[in-house]
Amino acid sequence: MNLQTYTTGIQHIGIPTNDIEKTIEFYKKLGFEIALQTINEEAGEKVAFLKLKTLVIETYENKQAKLTNGAIDHVAINVKNIEEVYHYIEENQMNTTNDEIHFLPFWENGVRFFTIEGPNKEKVEFSQYL
Repeated sequence: MNLQTYTTGIQHIGIPTNDIEKTIEFYKKLGFEIALQTINEEAGEKVAFLKLKTLVIETYENKQAKLTNGAIDHVAINVKNIEEVYHYIEENQMNTTNDEIHFLPFWENGVRFFTIEGPNKEKVEFSQYL
């Protein structure tokens, strides 16, 4: 299997925040627009997807943002078939977090995703819009 067959590029970059309104205001001044603003009921977090052309930032108010250099939490790769990608990651023993596929009711039909950890402790999320 060639993983590139199932990926279409970066879906979003995840940045935790302690103050979502301040974060939204900052990125709006840079030209970003709110693509989606919602609540992650499961985590109890306010969430906003901010878009500037093809760049999307997911910011979420978890009150645990470190507020130091390296504050980006994860990079999400957009995929066409989450099950096939998950199978590939498992086969190649790359599921370092032992994560499973999750669902969130974001966007029109929801999103399915899972996360692994890279060699530098970076989080790599694989995400499929439904």
